[in-house]
Amino acid sequence: MTLTVWEGVLVFVAGVLAGGINSVVGSGTLITFPVLLAVGYPPVVANVSNGMGLVFGSVSGAIGYRDHLVGQRPILLRLGAIATVGGACGAVLLLVLPPGAFEAIVPALIAVALVLVVLQPWLARKLAERQGERHPHGGIGLLVATFVVGVYGGYFGAAQGILLMGVMGILLSESLQRVNAIKNVLAAVVNLASGVVFVFVADVAWWAVALIAVGSTIGGVIGAKVGKKLSPTVLRGVIVVVGTAAIVQLLLK
Repeated sequence: MTLTVWEGVLVFVAGVLAGGINSVVGSGTLITFPVLLAVGYPPVVANVSNGMGLVFGSVSGAIGYRDHLVGQRPILLRLGAIATVGGACGAVLLLVLPPGAFEAIVPALIAVALVLVVLQPWLARKLAERQGERHPHGGIGLLVATFVVGVYGGYFGAAQGILLMGVMGILLSESLQRVNAIKNVLAAVVNLASGVVFVFVADVAWWAVALIAVGSTIGGVIGAKVGKKLSPTVLRGVIVVVGTAAIVQLLLK
């Protein structure tokens, strides 16, 4: 499929916006995916191409947050390995399950994640009181949650960043900004793992991938610069606003 100049510009701009939003919060897929559908790509091709293009935005966002990744190598290796497996499994599910198999549960997942983000300070404090100091790597609970979110991210990916922020904010003894930095790395890993699967067994719209890749890379850099300046309270508020908008969009489509 060949895009017109204006369709190409639209996809590129959507990539910039998605990259910026993903770097700060997540849910950028809810911008690029509908745009790819609007310019004529079939749902599965749009989903596959979107995920592959957004890898580059997640990488640029992670680079932008690199100062918040200092000392995080052990947890990045542990969670990254789990996220890789989850992303690959999610990609396989996308290819074998009926289209829209997860649609009904996605808004509920995002809503739960938003509640976790809002209550994170209180829940983290209560968890520490009950169990002592939180596990530095989040324990088995975070490994399981990362795998599950990875599967979801490989399958569709909308708001996987919000889901990760919700669970990591509670289970890790890290600031919200450092959690956000980890989230960007894991999102890149999930999208890359699913992308590797798609390259070999799925139809890929390479022009769309290229446009979203370039756009999201630029957006990721801009998003990181903005996101790092936000206080925890403001960042939490941004997450809630974007997540709520994502729920509304999914319910109304």
